[in-house]
Parts: sequence; C-alpha cells; structure tokens
Amino acid sequence: MSRGDRMRRVNSTLKEAIAEHVADLKDPRLGFVTITGVDTAPDLRVARVYFSVLGTTEDRASSLAALTSAASKIRTEVGQEIRMKFTPRLEFAFDESIERGAHIAAILHDIEEEAASAEDADD
Repeated sequence: MSRGDRMRRVNSTLKEAIAEHVADLKDPRLGFVTITGVDTAPDLRVARVYFSVLGTTEDRASSLAALTSAASKIRTEVGQEIRMKFTPRLEFAFDESIERGAHIAAILHDIEEEAASAEDADD
C-alpha cells in the first residue's frame, strides 16, 4: 500500500469518527455542522478538520468556537476508538469550498440568463 493510500485511509477513518463525536456534542453554540474532510500531517501529529455549517457568519464563528473548545475531548474519544501510533491534535477550519461552489454556480446562472436575454433581444 502506498503512502498516499494510507493517508487517505487515515483521513477517511478520522473523518467518520470525528463526525460521530461532533454529532453527540451538546454545545448550544454548535449549529448544523457537517464534517467535510480531514487532512492529516504525514507525521500524524496534527489533523486539520474541515467543516461546513448552515447559517450566517455568526453561526460559523460560534460553531468554530464550540468545535475548538471540544477538540481535546473529541481527540481523546477518537484515540480510544481508533488504534493509531499517535492521535493527532485536531484543528478545525471552515470549509469554504461549498460557498465558493455556490458562488460559481450563481455566476454561471447569471451568465446563462444574460445569454438567454441576449438571444431573445436578437429575435
């Protein structure tokens, strides 16, 4: 098995375990959070955990604060569940790819509407 395959498997396993533990959190600051990905350092010391949340910028900030405060608890629980040489320190980061994708989709929609309007004007 190649190093890349191993890291993909580690990231996938961590993502599933972290998502389960995040779903069990009872922090009122936590919005509707989805764990979208995990990127673990090659030495397994740190894992950046990407998440998305429905809502406003304030919802995003409060969810990040809740996740950050629960990171050591989640790390301990994941470490008990998954056998690894090291359980990485968890760093949470907002996944902006979903917002970026929605923004691009909106731009493409606007372009299509403009093209349709230009065709109608030519007729």
